[in-house]
This record gives sequence, structure tokens and C-alpha cells, in this order.
Amino acid sequence: MSGPYYLNDLGIICPLGHAAREVTRRLFAGESGLVDTDRYSPGRTIPVGIVDAVLPAHEELAVAMRSRNNLLALAAAQQIAPAIAAAADRYGAHRVAVVIGTSTSGIGESEHAIAERQRSGAFPGGFHYAQQELGSSAHALADAYGLGGPTSVISTACASSAKAMASAARLIALGLADAVVTGGVDTLCGFTVAGFEALDLVSDRRCNPLSLHRGGINLGEAAALFLMTREPSAVSLRGWGETTDGYHFSAPDPSGEGARTAMELALKRAGESAANVEYINLHGTGTRHNDSMESESVHALFGEHVPVSSTKPLTGHTLGAAGALEAAFCWLAMQDSNVEGRLPPHLWDGARDPALHPLCVASAGTALGHAPRRVLSNSFAFGGANAALVFARE
Repeated sequence: MSGPYYLNDLGIICPLGHAAREVTRRLFAGESGLVDTDRYSPGRTIPVGIVDAVLPAHEELAVAMRSRNNLLALAAAQQIAPAIAAAADRYGAHRVAVVIGTSTSGIGESEHAIAERQRSGAFPGGFHYAQQELGSSAHALADAYGLGGPTSVISTACASSAKAMASAARLIALGLADAVVTGGVDTLCGFTVAGFEALDLVSDRRCNPLSLHRGGINLGEAAALFLMTREPSAVSLRGWGETTDGYHFSAPDPSGEGARTAMELALKRAGESAANVEYINLHGTGTRHNDSMESESVHALFGEHVPVSSTKPLTGHTLGAAGALEAAFCWLAMQDSNVEGRLPPHLWDGARDPALHPLCVASAGTALGHAPRRVLSNSFAFGGANAALVFARE
């Protein structure tokens, strides 16, 4: 069965806030949630996007599931708990699935446990190897709400949760579920930051996508979860495109062919032309190679008149959660309450890189005059794992 697949409810927690209303206000105001700290990079102060909310108590989880990643996912889910419960009542709990994206899982817990063992010779109480299992967050959500449908995690680095949302739609299309809790979650830890620092990708300043002066990424953490069903609501996932070009372990194909094909497939599945897209949320990491590749592929399909922005200077790159978080920003922009049609702004220094194809960059206050009707969001990951999502306002 074909779509659309409606995104009925959203739970969100990120550096911009701990609920949709707060996030919406700060998003459209162009307020960055990044803070300068050396918490995850001893000896080096860098901007990162930290969630400082009070999270659910560890004691609510089995020891094997006690991780900050799971608590962040549960905090987002609490915001849509009534909708999840209603879907379970309506369809049966066995017809409600969980499909999310992540890349860190409980690595932070293992990091602390290993440090304690090096110090004292023993792992700390409360540590369990299973805390770092990639599937943990999906199982924690399913257990918390008594859901018996298919439960899985997708981990394809920065495209994880965009691909999870596409997989959720496929479950509904195949008749394997009537509702899906879908999105993504990722949390900060020293291991992750050190990995990106080893690749010389982490900036000492707020990231500056598309700028001549861009110098790398900032990292962040977030959880964004949707309830997806066939029940009509304001916004639907209308199409998706996925490619794997495998050009290089960490660098994108400079031609942008894989990214461009993903966008073309998403438009084709949505039954839309590029001319109908009113806003594009860029992957927009602020690295030399990504911005060059993405500006080329976006310009080739859409020209230079469709408003675009990267929201990573507001939140940091939330890795496995990035696709869902940026889908959430699109969802917020497409709600009835956005009568002016404000767009997520591109926070940068305005110094265009003449080597990049020109794009129409949305600034704070950019508005369409109506809530956007067709929106595209890009997520591009290590290993050439590319995903593009098309959202439609009904």
C-alpha cells in the first residue's frame, strides 16, 4: 500500500529546548544552543550542543538498559505518551512498532566504566556490557510502553534516523504495523568527540556551513520521536530516497552523485517535482568536503531560488539523531501555527565561498507567507550512506 505516512505527534529534546513550544521559539529566532566547554575534550574548549534537561530516573530501567541514550529517548517519548497509548489501544500493542536511529547507544557508560576499572581495577556497580548494544534504545521504548510490534535500530552514522523513518514507512506499507514510534537519539561522550577530532573535523568555533571561513563541525545530542500512522494529520512523510555510494570511509563523493540520486528518488516516490519544494534543510555540516558536495548536488536539482538552511549551528551535529531532529524542525515549520511561514534560519557569518554553487540561504526572519507545503531534508553519512526525505503539508 502506498503512502502518505502521517507524522501525527512529535516528542523532542535537544540543545534548543525540552519541548516543541520552546524549540519552536528558539529555532525561528535563530538562537544557538551551543555552549563552549571541555567536558568531552579535556584540554580543548569547543562548542557542543548539550541537553541539560532532567531525565527519567535510571531505576525505571533494567540494569542492562541504563544509559543516558535510553533516558534521552524516553524523555522525548514521554511527550507523546498519550498518543502512543492511544495507538496501542486502537490497533493493539502488537501492531505498534519501534524503529529508531542511533550511533552511540551506551558508549558513554562503557567509557566511564573502563576509566573506573583503570583507576580501581574493577568495573563500577551498575555497569553492564549490554548498555552499549545498538538495539537498546528501541527495546527500552518498546518495553516502557508495552509495544509488541517489530522493534529495531538502524545505525548508519549521520543518516541513521532518516533511514529509520523510511523503514518505519515501509513497515506500514507492508502491513507489518499500523503505527510506528520512529525517529532518533544520540548522546555526547568523549569517545565520539575524540573520533571526530582524530579526523580533524571538529571546529573550535561555532560551525559555519557554506562560508568561506568554515572550519568543521560541532557535535551535539538530541532525541526526536514521531508517531507515524496512516491517520491524516497536518504533515506526512511523502517520499524518501536512499543511496550508498561507498566512495570513501569518511569523505563524500565530491561529484555529489549519490546525494543527488537520493534526492531524485525521494522526489519521485513523493510524486513531486523539484519546482514544488519550498524549503530544503541541508545536511550542512560546515566541513569543506560536505558543503562542496551538497551545494553542487542541491544546485543541480533545485537551482539557486529555493530557500535552504543548515540548522547544525543551532544544535550541533547530533549524528544518529540528526535526520530525525531536522525532520522535526521541518515538521514544526509546517504546522498550522506557523501562519507566516517562517523558515529555520541559517546561522553563519554571511561570507559566501565563491567556490561553492550559489544557494538561496534563509536568514532569521525569512518567511514564505504560508506554512511550507513541500519540504526536503538531507542526511549524508560516512561510507556514502545518503538519505533524503520529502515532507508534505496536507
